[in-house]
Amino acid sequence: MSEKRAVARRRVLKAAKIEFTGRAIDCTVGNLSKLGAALNVASPVGIPDEFALIIPSDGARTACRVVWRKPDQIGVRFQLGTRTLVNQAALKKAIDG
Repeated sequence: MSEKRAVARRRVLKAAKIEFTGRAIDCTVGNLSKLGAALNVASPVGIPDEFALIIPSDGARTACRVVWRKPDQIGVRFQLGTRTLVNQAALKKAIDG
């Protein structure tokens, strides 16, 4: 199977939170690139199409849009053009490890 992503993702295992409308759901970042990530979740039910992804260990917070869903994973694309949600330096730190 060939890779369809524009940018290769790097495998990571980082605790994170999906934040939306005053709620936060725990998740784990399974892989990460400068354009998006795969998030491991207990269930994708109730997670909206757009939310903020927070990676506390790196101080990263970025707006995301869901591009695919599986029973225990969601794939997201970072919305890098959005206002103040993106901390570029922290996101780069999360990607680079």
